[in-house]
Amino acid sequence: MLTDPFRQGPDVAPSPTPSGTALLRTILIVDDTPQNLSVLGELLQPFYRVRVANSGEGALRAASSPPSPDLILLDVMMPGIDGYEVLKRLRADTATASIPVIFITAMDAAESEELGLSLGAVDYITKPINPVVTLARVRTQLELKEARDRLAAENSWLEAEVARRMRDNLLIQDLSIRALANLAEVRDKETGQHIIRTQLYVEILARHLADQARFKEALAGSRLELTVKAAPLHDIGKVGIPDAILLKPGPLTADEMEIMRTHAAIGACAIETAMEQAVTEAGDLEADRAPEAFTFLRIASEIALGHHEKWDGSGYPSGLAGDAIPVSARLMALADVFDALMSRRVYKPPIALDEVTQIIRDGSGSHFDPAIVDAYLACRERFAEIAARYPDALHGV
Repeated sequence: MLTDPFRQGPDVAPSPTPSGTALLRTILIVDDTPQNLSVLGELLQPFYRVRVANSGEGALRAASSPPSPDLILLDVMMPGIDGYEVLKRLRADTATASIPVIFITAMDAAESEELGLSLGAVDYITKPINPVVTLARVRTQLELKEARDRLAAENSWLEAEVARRMRDNLLIQDLSIRALANLAEVRDKETGQHIIRTQLYVEILARHLADQARFKEALAGSRLELTVKAAPLHDIGKVGIPDAILLKPGPLTADEMEIMRTHAAIGACAIETAMEQAVTEAGDLEADRAPEAFTFLRIASEIALGHHEKWDGSGYPSGLAGDAIPVSARLMALADVFDALMSRRVYKPPIALDEVTQIIRDGSGSHFDPAIVDAYLACRERFAEIAARYPDALHGV
């Protein structure tokens, strides 16, 4: 009788493993007849590492214990758990589901073969075995398994590589957006970490509101993430404002304020122009293949153009009111005002959180969408934590 050093129970018969076979493929032979185990073992052992089990229960234990078999030769007719049931259980276990199984049986009925193949067996060998045929079929199935394993490993590597490159691309994209946004902010040295804070405020508000009926469509799918990603571009239009106005150390005159207000339209126009140029260069077909990129640009344009609009229609540049103001712009409106009130400026000191909260509460229904004010009130402490975590540099003030 063959013996198996990997014995898992009284019905798993051990087998000596020949020296120098550590790299050999492992075959598990399952049969309740010792003579059949001996015949198959002697046939296969010169070429493979052989393990044996003399019952269905032993087969299940051996299949799930190291070294994992690369192929199982499984007798159909056994007392207790027969071969069909063993195969069902092997396929139901993720640890053994991919092990190929060849049925070995004395039965020659076509329906028996069909049943075995339908359960997932890869081949059928009838008794008495033909050594040449058996070796050929074993070799074929092991080669197929090796090819599947190699393909699976390559697929895993490719998936990991694609994921890594996507992470790299997203990082480059985020850094590019941040760098572009900083073109405007770097000229206004007192804004400090305004970009980081307002982006986080927008994300808090968006996630709080995402499941509410009025906001669901605007923040569905990837739109929420794209809204957060686009938030840093809200003041990109400031690159078009003269330094004498942008850097003026004090309140602006009425005429200067009119010029300052053009930054909303300047930013939106720049983004729209970039989008039009991209469509022209890539063509409509390529644009259709990158819907998320263009959705991002549209949201960025909405934010740049509309973040100074007010709920009651008294804002600029278009005097939009209520739901006519895009959700992304409404979110940014509150985030931007909160940050401005909480921050030091050359013309004002920072305002305390309670006072800022009261100003925002008073602006509900006039400056701000009431639902977004409610979201702020529910998340106020998180706003305060972000303001404390990302303070502006003092710049000598």
